[in-house]
Amino acid sequence: MSAAGKSRGTPRRVADIKALKDLLDEPLGETAWETISQERIQQFAEATGDHQWIHVDVERARAESPFGGPIAHGYLTLALVPKLLGELLEVEQMGQVVNSGIEKLRLTHPVAAGSRVRLRATVKSYRELPTGGARVSFGVTVEVEGAAKPALSGRVVYVYFG
Repeated sequence: MSAAGKSRGTPRRVADIKALKDLLDEPLGETAWETISQERIQQFAEATGDHQWIHVDVERARAESPFGGPIAHGYLTLALVPKLLGELLEVEQMGQVVNSGIEKLRLTHPVAAGSRVRLRATVKSYRELPTGGARVSFGVTVEVEGAAKPALSGRVVYVYFG
């Protein structure tokens, strides 16, 4: 196990939704590093229609951007959270999980094209629902390799159904 909790590569498995309550304030660990390529940034721009030059015009971004080159969309970084969280946690015996919200999201550091990012997460709250499911919030931090500040921090909220 890593110092932050679960080792990279294998998600922590919990038997059911109720078992998430036992993980409150316990770090789930960190994912492996994932590269954010310019191609991925371009694909995100195509999918969202956000073609701002700071993301997609490599030459102009190198010449005019305060970051020295193109950077990933903040929402691309955010969009990676569900995938990366799935690398840290697997809930067995559940029907489905849906995104329910985002709380206190901060984008504090740019993710330059070619950078590598990883996720750290902690279960921050758990509330059972009358339907038998649970509302669970996760504290999440997306780190940029070699950067002093994280790219993103905040809480994501999911509703788990049995």
